[in-house]
Amino acid sequence: MQLTKRIIHVSALAFAITGALAAGQAHASAFQLKENSVKAQGRAMAGSASALGDASVVANNPAVMSTFTDSTLQADVTGIDLSFKFNGGGSAAAGSPLQQPLTGGNGGEAGDLTPVPAMSFILPLSDNFEYLTLGAMVSAPFGLKTEYDNDWVGRYHALKSDVQIVDLTLAMSLELTERFSLGLGAVYEHADVTLSNAIDFGSAVCANPASQALCFMPNPIQGPYGPQKNDGTVSVQGTSNSLGWIAGANWRPTDKWSIGYVHRSEIDHDIDGDADFTVPASVAPILAGTGAYIDTGAGAALTTPATDTLSASWYATDNFALMAEVSRTDWSSLQEIRITFDNPAQADSAEDYNWEESWMYSLGGEYKFSDAFTLRAGVARDDSPVSLPYRTPRMPDQDRMWYSVGLTWQATENFELSANYTKIDLVDTPEVDIVSSSGSRLVGDFDGGADLYGISAQYRF
Repeated sequence: MQLTKRIIHVSALAFAITGALAAGQAHASAFQLKENSVKAQGRAMAGSASALGDASVVANNPAVMSTFTDSTLQADVTGIDLSFKFNGGGSAAAGSPLQQPLTGGNGGEAGDLTPVPAMSFILPLSDNFEYLTLGAMVSAPFGLKTEYDNDWVGRYHALKSDVQIVDLTLAMSLELTERFSLGLGAVYEHADVTLSNAIDFGSAVCANPASQALCFMPNPIQGPYGPQKNDGTVSVQGTSNSLGWIAGANWRPTDKWSIGYVHRSEIDHDIDGDADFTVPASVAPILAGTGAYIDTGAGAALTTPATDTLSASWYATDNFALMAEVSRTDWSSLQEIRITFDNPAQADSAEDYNWEESWMYSLGGEYKFSDAFTLRAGVARDDSPVSLPYRTPRMPDQDRMWYSVGLTWQATENFELSANYTKIDLVDTPEVDIVSSSGSRLVGDFDGGADLYGISAQYRF
């Protein structure tokens, strides 16, 4: 009875903080977020699936939960300070006789400081169930948030992009032997997506044989219609809930070694929501006969990728440990984002992605220089699945390097505080060269990077 009450209490707590979770700006490969453990971040994520004493293993490798002997509650929060600024320009009505330079500014600072919280709970069972450990965790494994000024040069490609994905993971770990355990978990995932951009209705009027004469009355310069003269917007917002799973193994061949492997499944989402079109009054009568560009229901298929992680921790002495990790994210599951509309007169809106798998390699270590303080540091290379033809202002992704430091203060026997700082640098300059559905070509590059500031608390009882 007491066990049931504790599980119900933890589950209620997990659902309660789900509403407070905000997906941060993506800075790992594509829109992946790894910020569910301040300790692991202090090692540039090395050992996230094998290191001992970190309750985030509920989602990072549930098999490691078997190493916990006490009930453990842990809360982590990381502030992601993302910076992206555009340099470049382009052409409206590209390739047509009415081609002209894009007007507008650089979009301002596309990123912002966003908190990404996580909370985990581990419950070792006893008596006849002493080989079983239960866990629950709320985290944000994927997220994206970029927002540009409404009048920037790339407005026909992106204004606001907000992808919030929150997981509730319920897991168990079975200790098969003193040195080997297996873990299995169910993942309940909620996705909330908002995408918006401007539409160059003037270019569309000029490209349509039935209405292009309007662009030359009295001439292309003085006429009321033309590229960048008749801008509107579209905003699509939708949500979805779906299920996935996670499975892992943890082998501890000696007291000095912990080796972990974990697989997280793909999760398929059927995003369902609404499309809101804003059409300028000058264009509305021309479009009225088409039946298009009116507010309607909308949807899209989205698959979050499968991941595989191999991790090792070597506790060389009582005070010093080294960790290494390699992780593969199968972004090939995301080939395009195709938005379909309930209005049959509204054509699909599709963006090609053609992403490939990406890899992250990390190496880190810890040094306990007193009973109260442990210092950690790490470095990682995080490769991007995005290539130049498919890079967009929504996500100007590029290969990254992580440089991390962290510290844990063991305040009491049962309570500890941890903090970390991570600097993420782009390996190269992200370039874009893309054409929008309304014929706008955007060419340029982005200056960017990210700073991570994390703090966590853990209590064992």
